[in-house]
Amino acid sequence: MTKISQDIREHSFERMYLLYGPENFLKRSYKNQLTEAITGGDRMNFHSFEGKGISLEEVRSLGETMPFFAERRLILLEETGLFKSSAEDWAAWLPQVPETTTLVFVEAEADKRSKMYKAVLANGHCEACERQNPEQLNNWVVRYLARAGRRISRNALERLMSCAGEDMENIHSEMEKLISYAGEETDITEEMVAQICTRQVSGQVFQMVEAVAAGKEQRALELYYDLLSVREPSMRILFLVARQLNQLMQVKLLTGQGMRQKELAEKMKLRPFIAGKLMEQARRFSEKQLTEYVELCVSSEEAVKTGKMTDQLAVELVILTISRRKGAGVG
Repeated sequence: MTKISQDIREHSFERMYLLYGPENFLKRSYKNQLTEAITGGDRMNFHSFEGKGISLEEVRSLGETMPFFAERRLILLEETGLFKSSAEDWAAWLPQVPETTTLVFVEAEADKRSKMYKAVLANGHCEACERQNPEQLNNWVVRYLARAGRRISRNALERLMSCAGEDMENIHSEMEKLISYAGEETDITEEMVAQICTRQVSGQVFQMVEAVAAGKEQRALELYYDLLSVREPSMRILFLVARQLNQLMQVKLLTGQGMRQKELAEKMKLRPFIAGKLMEQARRFSEKQLTEYVELCVSSEEAVKTGKMTDQLAVELVILTISRRKGAGVG
């Protein structure tokens, strides 16, 4: 249980909280839970600010005013940038915040060396909302579905995660769709996931590279055109292809050193299922080929930027060049 969850359960709150990091779902979840627990839906003692340039004097005036017929006053401050600047006046005020006021800061980033971070840490709580590893995500999915009265099989879980990726926002959306689709059914099956879940762009690109590795150029092009049909930019697709080829280079190197699937997954912070798929793909290429293909992605990007080629054509040529070499029995 996190410190915030414990505070909410015990209804004993700090004077200030900082929620920061790249996992927006966690930040929003904690923010909403704190808001509901502290205000109980009462907006009279709730104030919200967003963006840079927030007036310290206005916040101080509110913060030092006794709450009206309530235990606490809540002030929410989002994306202020105060934790990446000196903000000495703010940092000097934080220790003076009354016990009847709670400040909640929500930031994309926070410098732990900043005076603001140190001030919140000394007078409240800082919660880093980091991307969750595969095991944490698996456990979260199982717990979330269990609270909704659902069970999910191992195969269905793997398929869900391969579709949704590792962003909690996407996973949450897919779980809600599955719960609704299941109706009175208790078990979430692999077939349900296949019918309902939307494959994320990274998963589609993964499949595209898999087709390319197998020399299936027509299938790879179909997947590419599917992405274009939903307005996915060609240059983002090219970036994801290059990133996956770089992953394959790393896999090739590590497996060459004798590393097995479980160790590889831990080393590269991947789901074991994905690590296994990458190992299969990597076997189809030599290190030299992978180096050439990454360089091809780089040169194709440069050709687009200099106007020598359109972005859509650049990706098509990358797909065709690699798949035709593989189709000819290379590797």
